[in-house]
Amino acid sequence: VQLQASGGGLVQAGGSLRLSCTVSGVSGYTFGSYLKGWFRQAPGKEREFVAAISWSGTDYTDSVKGRFTISRDNVKNTVYLQMNTLKPEDTAVYYCAAGISPARGAYDYWGQGTQVTVSS
Repeated sequence: VQLQASGGGLVQAGGSLRLSCTVSGVSGYTFGSYLKGWFRQAPGKEREFVAAISWSGTDYTDSVKGRFTISRDNVKNTVYLQMNTLKPEDTAVYYCAAGISPARGAYDYWGQGTQVTVSS
């Protein structure tokens, strides 16, 4: 199983970006059953949870609620993170991840990360 993240870049505060993460090596059915999430790591800080999606719904960290939306396309084996009203504090490397068992809440596979830089 491999995860390929893309869509990062440089954007001004208040702007938008959409991150994509394509999962290869699994069927669409299996992809749909996975827990899928986005994490981020800013310079000098620990990696933190951003958003997740599974069959039971979605979850977000408080700092992105109302601004970010996670979604998935089970035909394309892709999970998205739509980021609106970006702030300089959103600057980080964003990682996508997938977990075999949503009930366990753990992530088994990780992508390589994509840089998001928000200028003020």
